Amino acid sequence: MNPANALTAPVTIPKIAAIIIVHNQAAELRRAITALERSAQREQLEILVVDCASDDATAEVAEEFPGITMQRLPEHFGATKALNIATRTARAEYLFLLSPDVEVSPEAAARLAEKLDTEPSVTGACPLLVDGDGKPLMRTRPFPDRQSLAEVRGGGELGWTPIPDETLALERSPVLYPGREALLVRKQFVAGMNYFDERFGEYWADADLAIKIRKAGRKLEMYPAIRATWHEPEAAPNDTIHKSDRILGAAALVGKHEGFVAGVGFRMAAIFGALIRFDFALLAALLGGKKVGSQAK
Repeated sequence: MNPANALTAPVTIPKIAAIIIVHNQAAELRRAITALERSAQREQLEILVVDCASDDATAEVAEEFPGITMQRLPEHFGATKALNIATRTARAEYLFLLSPDVEVSPEAAARLAEKLDTEPSVTGACPLLVDGDGKPLMRTRPFPDRQSLAEVRGGGELGWTPIPDETLALERSPVLYPGREALLVRKQFVAGMNYFDERFGEYWADADLAIKIRKAGRKLEMYPAIRATWHEPEAAPNDTIHKSDRILGAAALVGKHEGFVAGVGFRMAAIFGALIRFDFALLAALLGGKKVGSQAK
């Protein structure tokens, strides 16, 4: 090629940036990327992986897929910081937040992007998640307010909302909190809210996004005809630090959107609950403000 022509050659800007945050999930990551590589209009898709200091073979997966970008963090700073690193790196106008436990169909990314292209009021679009047999799963959550987060305050997790059978026949259905398992969102909106709030560690950055979309009068929609397969992980992290992260993050979320007093009350109720249950490890973590990434330097 003539050097002069090389300088004037058009630069292809991807339309969709698939963002996957991983920690010790080599097999899951390989499966997720393999599915993305089969995507229709693959040339419009950039795949960004942030490895949160894995100590398994996760980093080696990048060598199998030369068309992806992997950023390796020296320590596990929590998913929120990793999301911000990937979001700022992304060149595309749409961000496809994707769990490594999700295997997308070849048409999923392009079809979701078409929805955002044609429906300006829709800020986020997600597919219907199904199991390996194609059976729809309950993979949406209730709106994250004080009432729904009460179980989290006690050390549990936010439950799932059943999807009515009649919803499956609809072209689209509003969702309050789709999570980040498989969500296509406009990068402009995320940038406009100054990216993800890094007061959150591993959890609730996606809940904060959902609340801000609703407050802005925008829409989050699920399109049941567009599907992706969810592979249930063997075990979700449930150690003391992850419990503390969920509780402190939920308290920060409540305080941010329902007022300072509500947030402090949420945290104090969680602290007294841990004391009553004689869960001194959790009590110390809550008093010390421990979250995923808090010990990273």
